[in-house]
Amino acid sequence: MTTAPISAPAMERANGNTKLEVCDFSAFYGNEEVLRGINLPVPRNEILAVFGPAGGGKTTLLRSMNRLVDNTRGAHHRGRILLDGKDVFAPDVDVVNLRRRVGMIFALPVPLPMNVYDNIAYGPRMSGGRDRKSLDEAVERSLQRAAMWEEMKDRLEESALHLSGGQQQRLSIARVLAMEPEVILLDEPTAALAPVSTMKIEQMLTDLKRQCTIVIVPHSIQQAARLADHAAFILMGELVEYRPGNELFTAPSDRRTEEYITGRFG
Repeated sequence: MTTAPISAPAMERANGNTKLEVCDFSAFYGNEEVLRGINLPVPRNEILAVFGPAGGGKTTLLRSMNRLVDNTRGAHHRGRILLDGKDVFAPDVDVVNLRRRVGMIFALPVPLPMNVYDNIAYGPRMSGGRDRKSLDEAVERSLQRAAMWEEMKDRLEESALHLSGGQQQRLSIARVLAMEPEVILLDEPTAALAPVSTMKIEQMLTDLKRQCTIVIVPHSIQQAARLADHAAFILMGELVEYRPGNELFTAPSDRRTEEYITGRFG
């Protein structure tokens, strides 16, 4: 493990710039340890790209940040994940509220079998929102933030199932945005999309970081390099290197990172 690149957390904490912090975190499925002693800050209003070979624990790390891992039989952990300084696994944490604050987007879009408007209004309604004017504003605001308003404003009554794959994924993001999250987690959100849709989502994420913190498992090294303000390379459950993206992808400190990003393995 390289120690020099991990020197950033203390400085970020001192500056009050850390939104999430992973502290000595290990994750298990039964007796299998899939993450080992991860220490990782997530600066607020930045994009953190977590990358590495498949099966290394990246998705488990994301699912731990908003406790979706709770739904997996045999899952348990050691260590802490702090959101604004409070452990998300603390007994008094309201998990429903946590998942509102920390939303998750998956590789495949999951539109609800209803129209575009109701897809986005679903979350606010489940949270008690009934006022039509407020719902209208939430739908428009979320579509604006997801860079979809112009193409969807006259199609709000259309079934979301009729949208293209790229539109469905951006709609899934808009549905999360309707809950006004502070953090968005994305697990290979463009893996199944064409290059044009991928470009739109990447631009949207770059714009969104002004309003929230983003953690993404990218579908390629190239995407990680394009998006990452900071990047973390995870290999077989261990954090190998964490640095600003423009440093890690041009001058990695660890030989394993260099070999991975240059295609020698993985």
